[in-house]
Amino acid sequence: QVTLAESGGALVQPGGSLRLSCKASGITFSRYSMGWYRQGPENQRELVASISNTDAPTYDGSVKGRFIISRDNAKNTVYLQMNTLKTEDTAVYYCNAQLKSVPGIEYWGLGTQVTVFS
Repeated sequence: QVTLAESGGALVQPGGSLRLSCKASGITFSRYSMGWYRQGPENQRELVASISNTDAPTYDGSVKGRFIISRDNAKNTVYLQMNTLKTEDTAVYYCNAQLKSVPGIEYWGLGTQVTVFS
């Protein structure tokens, strides 16, 4: 059984920082591209950042320069370091795992809430 378990969501003031973690089990983690998506109260789910199985990161323009995605294959964990948080970063953040070599193979976590308030 595949599980993606997110943690690290919290209430934080604008300008603050948080680090999200997503620990995967039930997959060969090193083979998967990992991503962080978010969904605000009135928005569709959107890709925030992703990191390939070869450690190449990509970022949405709204977070580039503020967020850093990284992975630790030994711990089956992907991280999202979020700095200089803004109120518009408020959302549920979801972890995603995709096996690029086999289209359609992907998994989702249940999400963790990040609320940025002043």
